[in-house]
Amino acid sequence: MNRPTPTRHEPPAHRMLRLRGVVIAFALIVTASLSGAQSPSGATLGIAPGTNGNIATVKVSDPGNFVWLLESSTNLTTWTEIAAIKLHNGSFARGILPVATPNLSFRAVFDPARQTIPSALTNALLLPASPLNYTALTLPPRFSQQPILGQDNTPATNLTTDIGATLGRVLFYDKRLSTNQTVSCASCHVQANGFSDPRQFSVGFNGGLTGRNSMGLANARWYQRQKFFWDERAATLEDQTLMPIQDSLEMGMTLQALTNRLAAEPFYTNLFAQTFGSPAVTSERISKALAQFVRSIISTQSKYDAGVASNFSNFTTQENLGRQIFFGQTPFNFVTCATCHGTDNFVPGPNINNNGLESPYVDKGLGALTGLTQDEGLFKVPSLRNIELTAPYMHDGRFATLEQVVEFYDSGVVNHPNLSPPLKATGGAAGTPLRLNLTPQQKAALVAFMKTLTDPSVSTDAKFSDPFNYGN
Repeated sequence: MNRPTPTRHEPPAHRMLRLRGVVIAFALIVTASLSGAQSPSGATLGIAPGTNGNIATVKVSDPGNFVWLLESSTNLTTWTEIAAIKLHNGSFARGILPVATPNLSFRAVFDPARQTIPSALTNALLLPASPLNYTALTLPPRFSQQPILGQDNTPATNLTTDIGATLGRVLFYDKRLSTNQTVSCASCHVQANGFSDPRQFSVGFNGGLTGRNSMGLANARWYQRQKFFWDERAATLEDQTLMPIQDSLEMGMTLQALTNRLAAEPFYTNLFAQTFGSPAVTSERISKALAQFVRSIISTQSKYDAGVASNFSNFTTQENLGRQIFFGQTPFNFVTCATCHGTDNFVPGPNINNNGLESPYVDKGLGALTGLTQDEGLFKVPSLRNIELTAPYMHDGRFATLEQVVEFYDSGVVNHPNLSPPLKATGGAAGTPLRLNLTPQQKAALVAFMKTLTDPSVSTDAKFSDPFNYGN
């Protein structure tokens, strides 16, 4: 196999691949003709074995999204330009075709005089000619009936459109939304993880950690209380979308700086014009487009959904036992999972809940906002859709597995003055938390049932994926 392997112990700006009789060197430099010129902050060069017939792949990472000149040389003196590489969202990869010339070297050069290639629709984004389908969806019959119909938080002033969700998708993945262009919404809401963060706490633009785990976004469109964040501090999804952008730890931007930055990109003025009728970039339009995309992330193709239509004939014996336990069916009438995770969206009704994680609460949830003791430990209850993908669990990510979550609700709920009624024991001493006392087999069945709520399409559907062009 004529496969290159990277050499070791070489500085970040200089990489070398060794082939049979050929040495290919790479360097990330600034054009020597510019007095005092410096490489853009944070720019790096990577090299890896090639694919699809290429002998190597060179990757330029640069949060400034500059133009880099890929050049080759046989003598390290005379250089020939191969391509001008424009970055669009922090990185770009370029394959190197097989070469016969010995000792051929390559370099990526930053030249301020060559920063003339714009990020346009045709080169920055990998979008189809016509928008993908975000609106003409076939939803299960129950979604057009109460109580699910009443959970829909879509405002009449921001109905989802295909082009609006497309713009929202681009914004969702764009690192320009953070002050140093290193973090996007998708950095903390990862598609493969049900649009949650697999880390206990998310990492902000400057390396700081958030105080809470990032919850999954599937079926965020349906929540009766309408509010967002664990402590429900955002009255609407439209309000929520702008808050992380302005947070000093998460993305660190001002809205004025954001609109100025986006308005300078031709692909944005084009998309805003298609969506709203004019190219003006405003914070209100940004929030509306982001909200449209988030509401379009809909999960209705799980094993559970197929089971609803077939009276669960597709379930295993274990999964059906778990379903029986979850919904508190005889002889498990004492189990109250569905009280807080109700309907086919597995969300609560009109209440915000205290689930007895601890007493007193380190993070007081809603109580930290209101200052009221009766609000201490109250947190939003997220949907269980795709719960298998969204570990770790709880507002502080304290549980790594569903097994740990089940064990907590079985035997670990802590007494608290604000403990929600479904988690209080009946017929026992006042304030005694509910104990389920499930067998190991029953606990395993409950986990198996929750895994039937996984919808693989949400984590793989291209219309929810990163639309930016990162090369090959």
